[in-house]
Amino acid sequence: MHLDRILHQRRHKWKVGFWLAAILLIGCGLFSLSVGEIWLKPWQPFGELEKQLLWQLRMPRLVAAMAIGAALAASGAVLQVLLGNPLAEPGVLGISGGASLALVLLLFLLPSVPGPWLTMLVAMAGALIFTLLLVGLARIRKVSTARLLLIGVALGILSGAVVTWAFYFSDDLNLRQLMYWLMGSVAGVTWAQLSVLIILFPALIWLCTRGRQLDILMLGEIHARQLGLDVAALRWRLILIIALLVGTSVAMAGVIGFIGLVIPHLLRLALGAENRYLLPLSACFGALLLAVSDVLARVLLPAAELPVGVVTTTLGAPVFIWMLLRSQVE
Repeated sequence: MHLDRILHQRRHKWKVGFWLAAILLIGCGLFSLSVGEIWLKPWQPFGELEKQLLWQLRMPRLVAAMAIGAALAASGAVLQVLLGNPLAEPGVLGISGGASLALVLLLFLLPSVPGPWLTMLVAMAGALIFTLLLVGLARIRKVSTARLLLIGVALGILSGAVVTWAFYFSDDLNLRQLMYWLMGSVAGVTWAQLSVLIILFPALIWLCTRGRQLDILMLGEIHARQLGLDVAALRWRLILIIALLVGTSVAMAGVIGFIGLVIPHLLRLALGAENRYLLPLSACFGALLLAVSDVLARVLLPAAELPVGVVTTTLGAPVFIWMLLRSQVE
């Protein structure tokens, strides 16, 4: 009876979390559509200029911010289980850097502006190569979690260095695109680029429904196999989906870090580590965090707009340092 009450209280806390995320997402979405040099009220009729502002500029960037935030947060939560490291995150592990590096190579091989589907495929390939490299090292060489983290950081620095080198050999168009990917921004996202959401949304929903299997995997691979879970197949599927989500996110908005680190960790501290609830709620709060960061990027400076990657890094870096110190104490 006592156990039933505890389980009921836990489920109630997760339900409250989902309701809170839904309310905040609606409020943030309406505010994001309203705020700007010209204030709009989306629920009222307006003229041609306001229509263009709403449907061609603000709506695409809001949809992109929420989709990318959800994808990165859910990917981070799954990576932390796969690698057994609470500091794992696509940006910290260099997976986003691998996607941006692949896009840089594409720019040099195809100087004309590539289409959204080609950029997505190339970014996905870069993210997949870096993910396989990390997971392979973790399994074959039995690298400790601390060293694996350092290897990921080094891969991220390496990809950043190659991108920086590329600045010196770029013309004006490529230079602008490189800056866009390096700093992270949803300002230039168009409806044509959002066509990749046809792939992203089903992949994200599939990832968010793997919570029960990840809960079993957290018991250990031997116990998971005894319970009937095909660990190898699940691991490969998750790696492919994470590479797809991260590659798509980088192709749309560049490298945006720390979303996958901050959200899952804070939710675990507040609500618990049950992945069947944690994954979808991480996606909801990841969407909320990136949408809020995008609003801050637009309003913090009166005469300019910050890249949203700068805002998320400013928020996430202190959390990352705190987690490093906390894990060292433990």
